Amino acid sequence: MGVHLLLLLLGIAFAFAVPLPRETGKDENSMQFAQDYLKHFYNLKMDVPLSRKSALNPLVEKLREMQIFFGLNVTGKLDSKTLEVMKAPRCGVPDVGDYSTFPGQPKWNKKEITYRIENYTPDMAAADVDHAIAKAFQVWSDVSPLMFKRIYRATADIMILFGRREHGDYYPFDGPHRTLAHAFAPGQGIGGDAHFDEDETWSKGHQGYNLFLVAAHEFGHALGLGHSNDPGALMYPTYSFVNPNHFRLPQDDINGIQSLYGRSTNPVQPTGPSTPETCDPNIVFDAITTLRGEIIFFKDKFFWRKHPQSVDIELHLISSFWSSIQGPVDAAYENPVRDLVMIFKGTTFWALNGYDLVRGYPKSIDSLGLPLSIKRLDAAVHNENNGKTYFFAGDKYWSYDEIRKKMDRGYPKRIAVDFPGINFKVEAAFQYYGYLYLFSKGQQFEYDIITQRVIRVLQSNSWLGC
Repeated sequence: MGVHLLLLLLGIAFAFAVPLPRETGKDENSMQFAQDYLKHFYNLKMDVPLSRKSALNPLVEKLREMQIFFGLNVTGKLDSKTLEVMKAPRCGVPDVGDYSTFPGQPKWNKKEITYRIENYTPDMAAADVDHAIAKAFQVWSDVSPLMFKRIYRATADIMILFGRREHGDYYPFDGPHRTLAHAFAPGQGIGGDAHFDEDETWSKGHQGYNLFLVAAHEFGHALGLGHSNDPGALMYPTYSFVNPNHFRLPQDDINGIQSLYGRSTNPVQPTGPSTPETCDPNIVFDAITTLRGEIIFFKDKFFWRKHPQSVDIELHLISSFWSSIQGPVDAAYENPVRDLVMIFKGTTFWALNGYDLVRGYPKSIDSLGLPLSIKRLDAAVHNENNGKTYFFAGDKYWSYDEIRKKMDRGYPKRIAVDFPGINFKVEAAFQYYGYLYLFSKGQQFEYDIITQRVIRVLQSNSWLGC
């Protein structure tokens, strides 16, 4: 009971975050804001004396802890990127690593859990709300022995309501686009309840916020799960749209719920997608591109960002930056003259200016002059030496003139003929300091464009510090 009371006093509330703003200026209150943030989410104690074993003061230590959790450059300083993350909408529960449960591991001591929908949002048809809520509970029942029963009267274990501002639980919502919802750990009274901010726009699709995705996360809290620092996990603190029809509960979340309630009763144990490991020796990238000095590595629904002046690598969900691009992607390249990055998936491609989607896209790849028979590309790379972009598919490639915006005549040609030593399918490619890096089956081939030969063969993820 003491643990439950402590959790309630902490305000166990969840908020998905919209994509971070591109620029965040520091004001004179930034340091005080950061201290308050770290006190609330990372247990910062400013009155603790310096450790004899460490030259770091408590503020620096907690800044580093927070930066590690979010995959930021670990500086121990209040840099602009760290302040951006701090100022982004987020949940009220303290951050923890990997899959996690609340302190004391509160959980329901029964397998059948009841829920009741107290009211509805006017943004959606009642039937669509019912379906989203039921489907969100099914996410957890499919991978555990839990069962969920809806009741229409009396008090359920999990009471669900839509409200705005002060809505009766002493944890008021704050208007549109900040705190989207909150839920409480299992327990008596308000324990287990889930509340959704009526000032948000709820939907069954990608408009506003998808109720199914937010509810599935909230119900994870209502069952006893805390937050995960795995950016691919459902229980990660920030919101990313995923097509509900393609949603699969990630393995990190499966491990979390099963740590509380045991394995599923299904004869075949369910498994979910895992976040790729940076230094997996067998990793095969889907696409690679440069972007204003960074290098972006795409894999499944994720991408890594490598900054030229940092040894730290950031891992993100593709959809957390571009909700309309659902990974995996097939190819990508940067045209630095036009300051555009093109991202290809199937017969469609998007253009980015920095990290912003360009209006007028997506477009069809046949608008570039590629034949209709090409349903997807394997790789793409821009050759800064001659202003040409090469598109790879199978054992052939095309040359596109970026100035004339037309395909060069005489293509496609065989890759093995024009790139001696590259007699295999090219799965990803980019150019760096005049060399082409062509990737295939976990290896990368450093190719000298001038001499037309392979200089050396490297492990594919050597760029990621592996």
